[in-house]
Amino acid sequence: MTARPARLTALLAAGLLAALTACSSAAVGPDPSPTASSDAQAPELRLGYFANLTHAVALVGVDDGTYQESLGDTQLTTQIFNAGPAAVEALFGGAIDATFIGPNPAINAFAQSDGDAVRIVSGATSGGAQLVVRDGIDSPDDLVGTTLATPQLGNTQDVALRAWLADQGLETSLTGGASDVTIAPQENSQTLDLLKAGELDGAWLPEPWASRLVVDAGAHVLLDEKELWPDGDFVTTHLIVSTEYLSTYPGTVKKLLEAQLATSEWIAANPDEAKTRSNAVIEELSGKPLSPQVLDRAWSNLRITLDPVATSLQTSADHAVAAGTSKETDLRGIYDLTLLNEVLAEHGQEPVADGGLGASGT
Repeated sequence: MTARPARLTALLAAGLLAALTACSSAAVGPDPSPTASSDAQAPELRLGYFANLTHAVALVGVDDGTYQESLGDTQLTTQIFNAGPAAVEALFGGAIDATFIGPNPAINAFAQSDGDAVRIVSGATSGGAQLVVRDGIDSPDDLVGTTLATPQLGNTQDVALRAWLADQGLETSLTGGASDVTIAPQENSQTLDLLKAGELDGAWLPEPWASRLVVDAGAHVLLDEKELWPDGDFVTTHLIVSTEYLSTYPGTVKKLLEAQLATSEWIAANPDEAKTRSNAVIEELSGKPLSPQVLDRAWSNLRITLDPVATSLQTSADHAVAAGTSKETDLRGIYDLTLLNEVLAEHGQEPVADGGLGASGT
Protein backbone atom coordinates (compact mmCIF):
# COMPACT_ATOMS: atom_id res chain seq x y z
CA MET A 1 0.00 0.00 0.00
CA THR A 2 1.27 3.47 -0.85
CA ALA A 3 2.39 5.49 2.14
CA ARG A 4 -0.07 8.20 3.13
CA PRO A 5 1.15 11.69 2.11
CA ALA A 6 2.50 13.54 5.14
CA ARG A 7 0.09 16.47 4.77
CA LEU A 8 -2.92 14.16 4.75
CA THR A 9 -1.66 12.35 7.86
CA ALA A 10 -1.25 15.68 9.64
CA LEU A 11 -4.69 16.84 8.57
CA LEU A 12 -6.37 13.64 9.71
CA ALA A 13 -4.56 13.82 13.02
CA ALA A 14 -5.76 17.38 13.52
CA GLY A 15 -9.30 16.33 12.68
CA LEU A 16 -9.14 13.45 15.16
CA LEU A 17 -7.91 15.80 17.88
CA ALA A 18 -10.75 18.22 17.14
CA ALA A 19 -13.28 15.40 17.22
CA LEU A 20 -11.95 14.09 20.55
CA THR A 21 -12.07 17.59 21.99
CA ALA A 22 -15.66 17.98 20.86
CA CYS A 23 -16.60 14.65 22.41
CA SER A 24 -14.94 15.63 25.69
CA SER A 25 -16.85 18.92 25.76
CA ALA A 26 -20.12 17.17 25.01
CA ALA A 27 -19.68 14.91 28.03
CA VAL A 28 -20.11 17.83 30.43
CA GLY A 29 -22.51 19.93 28.34
CA PRO A 30 -25.65 19.49 26.30
CA ASP A 31 -25.94 16.62 23.87
CA PRO A 32 -24.44 17.46 20.48
CA SER A 33 -26.77 17.91 17.54
CA PRO A 34 -27.03 14.79 15.36
CA THR A 35 -24.85 15.00 12.26
CA ALA A 36 -26.56 15.81 8.97
CA SER A 37 -24.25 13.50 7.01
CA SER A 38 -23.74 9.75 6.89
CA ASP A 39 -20.64 7.64 6.32
CA ALA A 40 -21.93 6.04 3.12
CA GLN A 41 -18.98 5.20 0.87
CA ALA A 42 -18.99 4.64 -2.89
CA PRO A 43 -17.05 1.86 -4.63
CA GLU A 44 -15.76 4.44 -7.13
CA LEU A 45 -15.40 8.20 -7.55
CA ARG A 46 -14.98 9.47 -11.11
CA LEU A 47 -13.48 12.95 -10.98
CA GLY A 48 -13.01 15.50 -13.76
CA TYR A 49 -10.58 18.41 -13.97
CA PHE A 50 -8.52 20.40 -16.49
CA ALA A 51 -4.81 20.53 -17.30
CA ASN A 52 -4.80 24.19 -16.20
CA LEU A 53 -3.07 25.88 -13.27
CA THR A 54 -6.50 27.04 -12.15
CA HIS A 55 -7.06 23.36 -11.28
CA ALA A 56 -3.80 23.04 -9.32
CA VAL A 57 -5.51 21.56 -6.27
CA ALA A 58 -6.53 18.60 -8.43
CA LEU A 59 -3.30 18.43 -10.44
CA VAL A 60 -1.20 18.15 -7.28
CA GLY A 61 -3.49 16.15 -5.02
CA VAL A 62 -4.45 13.50 -7.57
CA ASP A 63 -0.91 13.05 -8.85
CA ASP A 64 0.79 12.60 -5.47
CA GLY A 65 -1.85 10.21 -4.14
CA THR A 66 -3.44 12.45 -1.51
CA TYR A 67 -6.91 12.05 -3.02
CA GLN A 68 -6.73 8.28 -3.34
CA GLU A 69 -5.32 7.90 0.17
CA SER A 70 -8.14 9.97 1.59
CA LEU A 71 -10.76 8.01 -0.35
CA GLY A 72 -9.47 4.72 1.05
CA ASP A 73 -11.29 1.76 -0.49
CA THR A 74 -13.15 4.01 -2.94
CA GLN A 75 -11.38 3.73 -6.29
CA LEU A 76 -10.52 7.11 -7.83
CA THR A 77 -10.63 7.44 -11.61
CA THR A 78 -10.10 10.72 -13.44
CA GLN A 79 -10.93 12.38 -16.75
CA ILE A 80 -9.33 15.53 -18.22
CA PHE A 81 -11.42 18.19 -19.99
CA ASN A 82 -10.62 21.32 -21.99
CA ALA A 83 -13.56 23.39 -20.74
CA GLY A 84 -16.60 23.28 -18.49
CA PRO A 85 -19.46 22.50 -20.90
CA ALA A 86 -17.76 19.23 -21.90
CA ALA A 87 -17.36 18.30 -18.23
CA VAL A 88 -21.04 19.03 -17.57
CA GLU A 89 -22.02 16.88 -20.55
CA ALA A 90 -19.97 14.03 -19.09
CA LEU A 91 -21.60 14.47 -15.69
CA PHE A 92 -25.09 14.52 -17.21
CA GLY A 93 -24.21 11.45 -19.25
CA GLY A 94 -23.14 9.53 -16.15
CA ALA A 95 -19.47 9.35 -17.14
CA ILE A 96 -18.24 11.27 -14.06
CA ASP A 97 -19.56 11.93 -10.56
CA ALA A 98 -17.81 15.22 -9.72
CA THR A 99 -15.66 17.77 -11.46
CA PHE A 100 -13.65 20.91 -10.89
CA ILE A 101 -15.22 23.50 -13.15
CA GLY A 102 -15.81 27.20 -13.70
CA PRO A 103 -18.88 29.07 -12.44
CA ASN A 104 -20.89 29.47 -15.64
CA PRO A 105 -20.96 25.81 -16.70
CA ALA A 106 -22.05 24.97 -13.15
CA ILE A 107 -24.81 27.56 -13.37
CA ASN A 108 -25.91 26.14 -16.74
CA ALA A 109 -25.97 22.61 -15.34
CA PHE A 110 -28.10 23.76 -12.43
CA ALA A 111 -30.44 25.66 -14.75
CA GLN A 112 -30.78 22.90 -17.34
CA SER A 113 -31.78 20.40 -14.66
CA ASP A 114 -34.18 22.78 -12.89
CA GLY A 115 -31.88 22.76 -9.89
CA ASP A 116 -31.83 18.98 -9.52
CA ALA A 117 -28.61 17.64 -11.04
CA VAL A 118 -25.62 19.32 -9.36
CA ARG A 119 -24.42 21.05 -6.20
CA ILE A 120 -21.34 23.20 -5.64
CA VAL A 121 -19.62 21.71 -2.60
CA SER A 122 -16.37 23.70 -2.44
CA GLY A 123 -14.28 26.41 -4.00
CA ALA A 124 -10.87 25.76 -5.56
CA THR A 125 -9.34 28.86 -7.18
CA SER A 126 -9.91 32.59 -7.41
CA GLY A 127 -8.44 34.81 -10.12
CA GLY A 128 -6.31 33.86 -13.09
CA ALA A 129 -8.20 35.01 -16.20
CA GLN A 130 -7.25 37.76 -18.65
CA LEU A 131 -8.11 39.25 -22.02
CA VAL A 132 -4.85 39.29 -23.97
CA VAL A 133 -4.49 40.76 -27.46
CA ARG A 134 -2.02 41.34 -30.30
CA ASP A 135 -0.05 44.53 -30.92
CA GLY A 136 -2.15 47.39 -32.20
CA ILE A 137 -5.07 46.79 -29.86
CA ASP A 138 -4.88 49.19 -26.92
CA SER A 139 -8.50 50.01 -26.11
CA PRO A 140 -11.99 48.50 -26.49
CA ASP A 141 -12.56 50.66 -29.58
CA ASP A 142 -9.68 48.83 -31.29
CA LEU A 143 -11.59 45.56 -31.01
CA VAL A 144 -14.15 46.42 -33.68
CA GLY A 145 -13.72 43.96 -36.55
CA THR A 146 -11.47 41.60 -34.58
CA THR A 147 -11.76 37.90 -33.80
CA LEU A 148 -11.23 36.79 -30.21
CA ALA A 149 -11.09 33.25 -28.85
CA THR A 150 -12.47 31.59 -25.71
CA PRO A 151 -12.12 27.96 -24.54
CA GLN A 152 -15.71 26.94 -25.33
CA LEU A 153 -19.10 28.51 -26.03
CA GLY A 154 -20.80 29.19 -22.71
CA ASN A 155 -17.78 28.51 -20.56
CA THR A 156 -16.76 30.98 -17.85
CA GLN A 157 -14.32 33.01 -19.95
CA ASP A 158 -16.67 33.00 -22.95
CA VAL A 159 -19.44 34.52 -20.84
CA ALA A 160 -17.09 37.02 -19.20
CA LEU A 161 -15.85 38.23 -22.58
CA ARG A 162 -19.33 38.61 -24.06
CA ALA A 163 -20.56 40.49 -20.98
CA TRP A 164 -17.57 42.83 -20.93
CA LEU A 165 -17.84 43.57 -24.66
CA ALA A 166 -21.52 44.39 -24.19
CA ASP A 167 -20.56 46.83 -21.43
CA GLN A 168 -18.24 48.50 -23.95
CA GLY A 169 -21.11 48.86 -26.42
CA LEU A 170 -19.78 46.12 -28.72
CA GLU A 171 -22.10 43.46 -30.14
CA THR A 172 -21.31 39.74 -30.43
CA SER A 173 -23.20 36.82 -31.93
CA LEU A 174 -23.78 33.31 -30.63
CA THR A 175 -24.44 32.01 -34.15
CA GLY A 176 -21.73 33.68 -36.22
CA GLY A 177 -23.98 36.42 -37.54
CA ALA A 178 -23.07 40.07 -38.03
CA SER A 179 -21.38 41.59 -34.98
CA ASP A 180 -18.76 44.11 -33.93
CA VAL A 181 -16.48 41.38 -32.55
CA THR A 182 -16.36 37.76 -33.66
CA ILE A 183 -15.89 35.25 -30.86
CA ALA A 184 -14.39 31.90 -31.85
CA PRO A 185 -14.61 29.26 -29.09
CA GLN A 186 -11.87 26.65 -29.60
CA GLU A 187 -9.18 24.53 -27.98
CA ASN A 188 -6.68 26.63 -26.06
CA SER A 189 -3.72 25.12 -27.90
CA GLN A 190 -5.31 26.09 -31.22
CA THR A 191 -5.73 29.64 -29.93
CA LEU A 192 -2.02 29.87 -29.19
CA ASP A 193 -1.07 28.59 -32.65
CA LEU A 194 -3.47 30.94 -34.46
CA LEU A 195 -2.28 33.99 -32.53
CA LYS A 196 1.34 33.11 -33.33
CA ALA A 197 0.37 32.82 -37.01
CA GLY A 198 -1.35 36.21 -37.01
CA GLU A 199 -4.75 34.63 -37.71
CA LEU A 200 -6.34 35.65 -34.40
CA ASP A 201 -6.49 38.98 -32.57
CA GLY A 202 -6.68 37.86 -28.95
CA ALA A 203 -8.44 35.71 -26.37
CA TRP A 204 -9.99 35.70 -22.91
CA LEU A 205 -8.40 32.68 -21.24
CA PRO A 206 -7.64 31.12 -17.86
CA GLU A 207 -4.13 30.44 -16.67
CA PRO A 208 -1.71 29.23 -17.81
CA TRP A 209 -3.03 30.00 -21.30
CA ALA A 210 -3.28 33.76 -20.82
CA SER A 211 0.38 33.78 -19.81
CA ARG A 212 1.33 31.49 -22.68
CA LEU A 213 -0.15 33.96 -25.16
CA VAL A 214 1.76 36.81 -23.50
CA VAL A 215 5.12 35.05 -23.17
CA ASP A 216 5.06 32.67 -26.16
CA ALA A 217 3.02 34.67 -28.69
CA GLY A 218 3.86 38.29 -27.84
CA ALA A 219 0.36 39.28 -26.72
CA HIS A 220 -0.28 41.92 -24.06
CA VAL A 221 -2.99 42.28 -21.42
CA LEU A 222 -5.92 44.49 -22.39
CA LEU A 223 -7.88 43.54 -19.27
CA ASP A 224 -7.18 41.47 -16.16
CA GLU A 225 -10.55 40.13 -15.00
CA LYS A 226 -9.75 40.84 -11.35
CA GLU A 227 -10.13 44.54 -12.19
CA LEU A 228 -13.87 43.92 -12.61
CA TRP A 229 -14.46 42.45 -9.14
CA PRO A 230 -14.51 43.90 -5.60
CA ASP A 231 -11.08 43.35 -4.02
CA GLY A 232 -10.14 41.45 -7.20
CA ASP A 233 -11.74 38.30 -5.80
CA PHE A 234 -13.95 36.07 -7.97
CA VAL A 235 -14.49 32.36 -8.42
CA THR A 236 -12.54 30.81 -11.27
CA THR A 237 -12.83 27.15 -10.29
CA HIS A 238 -15.02 25.29 -7.84
CA LEU A 239 -16.00 21.67 -7.22
CA ILE A 240 -19.41 20.36 -8.24
CA VAL A 241 -20.88 16.95 -7.48
CA SER A 242 -23.89 15.23 -8.95
CA THR A 243 -26.78 15.63 -6.53
CA GLU A 244 -27.54 11.92 -6.70
CA TYR A 245 -23.95 10.99 -5.84
CA LEU A 246 -23.83 13.53 -3.02
CA SER A 247 -27.04 12.27 -1.44
CA THR A 248 -26.08 8.61 -1.86
CA TYR A 249 -22.41 8.78 -0.83
CA PRO A 250 -21.87 11.79 1.46
CA GLY A 251 -19.07 9.96 3.25
CA THR A 252 -17.09 9.72 0.02
CA VAL A 253 -17.67 13.37 -0.83
CA LYS A 254 -16.47 14.37 2.64
CA LYS A 255 -13.27 12.39 2.14
CA LEU A 256 -12.80 14.12 -1.20
CA LEU A 257 -13.09 17.48 0.56
CA GLU A 258 -10.63 16.38 3.23
CA ALA A 259 -8.13 15.58 0.49
CA GLN A 260 -8.77 18.94 -1.13
CA LEU A 261 -8.17 20.75 2.18
CA ALA A 262 -4.95 18.82 2.77
CA THR A 263 -3.72 19.65 -0.72
CA SER A 264 -4.71 23.32 -0.48
CA GLU A 265 -2.87 23.72 2.80
CA TRP A 266 0.23 22.05 1.40
CA ILE A 267 0.16 24.33 -1.65
CA ALA A 268 -0.09 27.38 0.61
CA ALA A 269 2.88 26.21 2.66
CA ASN A 270 4.97 25.11 -0.34
CA PRO A 271 4.10 27.43 -3.25
CA ASP A 272 7.33 26.96 -5.20
CA GLU A 273 7.21 23.17 -5.01
CA ALA A 274 3.48 23.18 -5.75
CA LYS A 275 4.08 25.31 -8.83
CA THR A 276 6.77 22.90 -10.03
CA ARG A 277 4.62 19.82 -9.39
CA SER A 278 1.64 21.34 -11.18
CA ASN A 279 3.85 22.00 -14.18
CA ALA A 280 5.11 18.42 -14.18
CA VAL A 281 1.54 17.13 -14.25
CA ILE A 282 0.62 19.54 -17.04
CA GLU A 283 3.58 18.17 -19.01
CA GLU A 284 2.38 14.62 -18.41
CA LEU A 285 -1.18 15.41 -19.46
CA SER A 286 -0.47 17.73 -22.40
CA GLY A 287 2.95 16.55 -23.54
CA LYS A 288 4.68 19.88 -22.94
CA PRO A 289 5.67 21.75 -19.76
CA LEU A 290 5.20 25.46 -19.23
CA SER A 291 8.30 27.59 -19.59
CA PRO A 292 9.64 29.10 -16.34
CA GLN A 293 8.48 32.55 -17.46
CA VAL A 294 4.94 31.34 -18.17
CA LEU A 295 4.79 29.31 -14.98
CA ASP A 296 5.90 32.18 -12.74
CA ARG A 297 3.58 34.70 -14.38
CA ALA A 298 0.55 32.44 -14.31
CA TRP A 299 1.04 31.20 -10.76
CA SER A 300 1.25 34.74 -9.41
CA ASN A 301 -2.25 35.46 -10.75
CA LEU A 302 -3.98 32.67 -8.79
CA ARG A 303 -5.27 32.18 -5.26
CA ILE A 304 -6.00 28.62 -4.14
CA THR A 305 -8.98 28.65 -1.78
CA LEU A 306 -11.78 26.35 -0.62
CA ASP A 307 -13.99 29.42 -0.25
CA PRO A 308 -16.25 29.35 -3.33
CA VAL A 309 -16.48 33.18 -3.34
CA ALA A 310 -20.23 32.71 -3.57
CA THR A 311 -20.95 36.43 -3.77
CA SER A 312 -19.52 36.46 -7.31
CA LEU A 313 -21.72 33.66 -8.62
CA GLN A 314 -24.94 35.63 -9.08
CA THR A 315 -23.05 38.24 -11.10
CA SER A 316 -21.65 35.49 -13.33
CA ALA A 317 -25.17 34.15 -13.78
CA ASP A 318 -26.48 37.59 -14.70
CA HIS A 319 -23.69 37.93 -17.27
CA ALA A 320 -24.65 34.60 -18.85
CA VAL A 321 -28.28 35.66 -19.17
CA ALA A 322 -27.25 38.95 -20.75
CA ALA A 323 -24.92 37.13 -23.15
CA GLY A 324 -27.66 34.68 -24.15
CA THR A 325 -25.75 31.57 -23.10
CA SER A 326 -28.04 30.75 -20.16
CA LYS A 327 -31.63 31.31 -19.12
CA GLU A 328 -32.51 33.27 -16.01
CA THR A 329 -32.50 30.89 -13.07
CA ASP A 330 -33.16 31.07 -9.36
CA LEU A 331 -29.81 29.87 -7.99
CA ARG A 332 -30.99 29.21 -4.46
CA GLY A 333 -29.92 25.68 -3.59
CA ILE A 334 -26.95 25.53 -5.97
CA TYR A 335 -24.55 25.38 -3.01
CA ASP A 336 -24.35 22.63 -0.44
CA LEU A 337 -21.40 23.53 1.78
CA THR A 338 -22.50 21.36 4.70
CA LEU A 339 -19.76 18.76 4.32
CA LEU A 340 -17.08 21.35 3.58
CA ASN A 341 -17.95 23.29 6.72
CA GLU A 342 -17.90 20.06 8.72
CA VAL A 343 -14.38 19.40 7.47
CA LEU A 344 -13.28 22.96 8.20
CA ALA A 345 -14.75 22.85 11.71
CA GLU A 346 -13.02 19.55 12.45
CA HIS A 347 -9.72 21.25 11.63
CA GLY A 348 -10.35 24.40 13.58
CA GLN A 349 -11.11 26.63 10.60
CA GLU A 350 -13.86 29.17 10.01
CA PRO A 351 -16.85 28.15 7.88
CA VAL A 352 -17.38 29.53 4.39
CA ALA A 353 -20.63 31.15 3.24
CA ASP A 354 -22.92 30.35 0.34
CA GLY A 355 -23.99 33.95 -0.29
CA GLY A 356 -27.62 33.08 0.36
CA LEU A 357 -27.63 30.55 -2.48
CA GLY A 358 -27.57 27.39 -0.41
CA ALA A 359 -30.41 25.34 0.98
CA SER A 360 -29.82 27.04 4.34
CA GLY A 361 -29.20 30.49 2.87
CA THR A 362 -26.12 31.11 5.02
